Amino acid sequence: MRIEAKLAELGLTLPAAPEPPPGFQFAFEWARVRGSRVYLSGHSAQQPDGSFAGPFGRVPTEVSVDDAIDAARAAALSMLGTLARTLGDLDRVSAWLTVSGAVQAAPGFPQTTVILNGFSDLVTQVFGAQVGAHARTALGHSALPMNNAVVISAEVEIDG
Repeated sequence: MRIEAKLAELGLTLPAAPEPPPGFQFAFEWARVRGSRVYLSGHSAQQPDGSFAGPFGRVPTEVSVDDAIDAARAAALSMLGTLARTLGDLDRVSAWLTVSGAVQAAPGFPQTTVILNGFSDLVTQVFGAQVGAHARTALGHSALPMNNAVVISAEVEIDG
């Protein structure tokens, strides 16, 4: 339980399972374990109760760059919550392999990589460079599900 202790040391708590907004239904799995891999669906920032936290809208016209970076960091906590529920122990994660991030961006916004650093920095801080380092894509999109500013998916390797 080394990773859970690290989260506690940093004063970070993991949110509950994502709760769909009224009238919306999730028709997918948040995590799919296949062999030594866990494929993680797109996560966004959540409140402790599992509801979506935002911010909502396009970066930087409706959501500031700093708020979007915070949203990427919060998406990492959301994903860690899913991993903890799926695996029972975050120490089973042996490597973060790939991370794919989407930023709801205003036309011409070139700083999607800066936004996704919020996610990458948190994962590396919690897991260390050996396990937390990952390949990454950071793309801008004209719209994202439920108007989220940031949505991030990933693939991790796990030990038995």
